[in-house]
Amino acid sequence: MPIFTVLGAGAMGSALCKPLIESGWEVHLWGTWLDDHLLDAIEAGRPHPRINVEAAPGIKTFRSDQLAEALEGADVVDIAVTSEGLPKVTEMALPHIGGVKALCLTSKGFWTDPDGRIRLLPEAIRTIAAGKGVDLPPLVAIGGPVKANECGAGEVTATIYASKDYPTAERLARDVATDTYGVRPSDDETGVELCAALKNVFAIALGIADGLGESTGVPRHNLKAASFAQAIREMSLLVAEVGGDPDTPYGLAGVGDLEVTGLSGRNKVYGVRLGKGERPDEALAEMNRLEQTVEGYPAAPLAVKFAHQAGCGADDLPLLHTVARILAGGVDDVYGAVAAAVKPVKP
Repeated sequence: MPIFTVLGAGAMGSALCKPLIESGWEVHLWGTWLDDHLLDAIEAGRPHPRINVEAAPGIKTFRSDQLAEALEGADVVDIAVTSEGLPKVTEMALPHIGGVKALCLTSKGFWTDPDGRIRLLPEAIRTIAAGKGVDLPPLVAIGGPVKANECGAGEVTATIYASKDYPTAERLARDVATDTYGVRPSDDETGVELCAALKNVFAIALGIADGLGESTGVPRHNLKAASFAQAIREMSLLVAEVGGDPDTPYGLAGVGDLEVTGLSGRNKVYGVRLGKGERPDEALAEMNRLEQTVEGYPAAPLAVKFAHQAGCGADDLPLLHTVARILAGGVDDVYGAVAAAVKPVKP
């Protein structure tokens, strides 16, 4: 039986174990030094604290000091920690991935390299590996509209596996698919990764529209729809500027992922708090207290810098820049700011 090791016992890492078990893999789930209470729940047969779903039976769990054991004999590895934790976990894992055939990534966000440039996470892994003299297997970016609780419960889910080594993405997509977990292979690693990082930022704008509606009793559905359309437009523009396929945002990686995140994801919930009038730092502190990671918060300023590196400014990406300004505490009228960013230009 082939071995699939997932690094990170959080919501998405634990949820991914469900289709992997069902598609015939031996699954190793390694938890970081922050995940002991999550592994406790899994081992006791209790619902996972972050998704309220019991883990798939048959998972072999490993604590933070058992990384080598978790990776022993692994055919495929997935990194499923936060973007902030990815560099450290990558460095820890590199000495143990010699026989791995594919290295997957469900972590999403940006990374600042030693020269101060903003990179996507696959480039972070490649740079760290090169610095350690480690040859990497093909990288596979996992994206698309996947709510962890639904995936972990075995609900119908469509996802996308993208790799510059397309045959690896195609083979892995076939090997992990189940009757309820459908996988579309792609060769656009850049587009899928960028959409995954940006959607967290844009979902905050969708949440702001919902929060404004809840706080005033006046629905802001038009504003939310306009924000959604503008977000996809900006994704497509930036993906094209950095060499990805401009059509990728119009599929599972962009439209699909933003749709599900804008319905009930943590970034959307954070945006609702802002729309109701909470200050960005206060709302973030409360989300952190509830162990609800808001990836869009640290991603927003990095996304603006990333776009600037690509030659895209505020006139090209007004909604991205607006969300970044809101999160920095520089906007009093969030309704007016978002409305201005998505208002169509007169012909």
